[in-house]
Amino acid sequence: MGQKVHPGGLRVGVIHDWKSNWWTSKKEIADYILEDVRIREHINGKLAHAGLSDILIRKDKQRITVDIYTARPGIVIGKSGVEVDALRKELHSITGKSVHININEIKRPELDAQLVAQSIAEQLQNRVSFRRAMKRSLASAMRSGAQGIKIQCGGRLGGGEMSRSERYTEGRVPLHTIRADIDYGFAEAKTTYGRIGVKVWVNKGEIMPEGYEGSLGRERITEADGSRRRRGSNSEGLGASRESGRGRSQDREGLGLVQRRRRPGRGGGRGGAPRAGQGRGPSPETEAQPTDASLETPPTEAAPETTAPETTPESTGGDS
Repeated sequence: MGQKVHPGGLRVGVIHDWKSNWWTSKKEIADYILEDVRIREHINGKLAHAGLSDILIRKDKQRITVDIYTARPGIVIGKSGVEVDALRKELHSITGKSVHININEIKRPELDAQLVAQSIAEQLQNRVSFRRAMKRSLASAMRSGAQGIKIQCGGRLGGGEMSRSERYTEGRVPLHTIRADIDYGFAEAKTTYGRIGVKVWVNKGEIMPEGYEGSLGRERITEADGSRRRRGSNSEGLGASRESGRGRSQDREGLGLVQRRRRPGRGGGRGGAPRAGQGRGPSPETEAQPTDASLETPPTEAAPETTAPETTPESTGGDS
C-alpha cells in the first residue's frame, strides 16, 4: 500500500519554510498551537469568499504577525481599510495580543494549487461538469507556465450512485524529487448529492541550492517540458480522457453496415448474373465481337511494289 505524504510537509526545511514560526517552552506549546488553530479558522471563515491561498503566522509572547496571501486583496482590505481594521480587532479579542496583518496579492492564481482547487469546487457547486472544470484548469495552468499539474476529484461525480475518483495529469509532477517546488491544494465542493473532494498538485519548477552553477541539467529539463507541452497542445493534453471513446460505437456501427452491403465478386448483381468484366472468363458476347479495328473495313488489294530507278553519275550530272 502506498503511503501518501503531504508534498509541502515533505519539503519543509529543504525548500519550504514552516507556516507557523514561534518558540516557547514545553508548558506553552499546546496553548500556542490552539491559538494558531483559532486564528486560521477565524480568517478562513470570515474571508472564505476572498480567494485565500495561505496564512503564515509569526508570533511571540506579546505580538502576532499574520501574512495573508490572497487573489482578491481589495475584498480583504475593504474600503479605506475598514475590513482589515475589523479583522485586527477580532484577532486581538481572540488572542489578547497586539496583531499586525500583511496583505499579499497573488498575481497568477492559475499557478496556485489551493486557488485552483477552490475554483474547481465552486464550479462543481454550480453544476458544471467535473471533466470540463478539470480540463480548463489544466489548460490554464500549463498556459501560465507551470511545468506540470495533476488534478484529482473524488466523490459522487456527476451525481452517480457509487462514488469514484478521476484524475487528469499534464506535464511532469515529480513527487519524490525534493528540489521540485510542488504546490498542493485541497478543497471540498458541497453539492446536493454529497461532498466532492478536489486535490491539486502544481509543479512550479526546481529550486537549486545556493552556489549551484550547473545549468546544463536545468536546460535539458526545460527543453523536455517544452517538447512535451507542444505535443500536448496538439491533442489538448488530454489524450487519456474518457470522453473520446463515447462516439466511437456509432462510427463503428456505420462502418459495419457499409461492409454488410458489399458482396463477394463471384456473383455480382442481385439475380446472380455476372456483371460485365467481373466473371472468371470473358463472356460469349465479348468473344463474338471483333477486337481488331482492321477487321471492320474490307481488305484492299495490295498495290504492286515500285522501286525507284537506279541513278548513275552520268544521268545525274547533266550537262556541265
